[in-house]
Amino acid sequence: QVQLVESGGGLVQPGGSLRLSCAASGSIVSISAMGWYRQAPGKQRELVASVRTGGRGTYPDSVKGRFTISRDNAKNTVYLQMNSLKPEDTAVYYCNADVLSSSIAYSLNYWGQGTQVTVSS
Repeated sequence: QVQLVESGGGLVQPGGSLRLSCAASGSIVSISAMGWYRQAPGKQRELVASVRTGGRGTYPDSVKGRFTISRDNAKNTVYLQMNSLKPEDTAVYYCNADVLSSSIAYSLNYWGQGTQVTVSS
């Protein structure tokens, strides 16, 4: 089985920084793409950052210039560095990945359980 586990969420003041981590574990052959989504109460889940192997991070305008996604392929881990945080960034952040495992001949999409990020004075 493949599991994604997020960490690093918490409470931070506006203008502060936070780094989220997501580690994938299991019988992993390769991970073609990893990303971060967030969902605030009453709103739809939205993509905030994504990256493919050998590619650059992509971001929506709402976080561009403030958030940075990075990967450590050796550790099967993806990070989300969040700077200049705003109250509107408050949400549950979810890790997502397309993973090819040794137990199956095609890639499947996996979700982490989510980590709460709260930006407040």
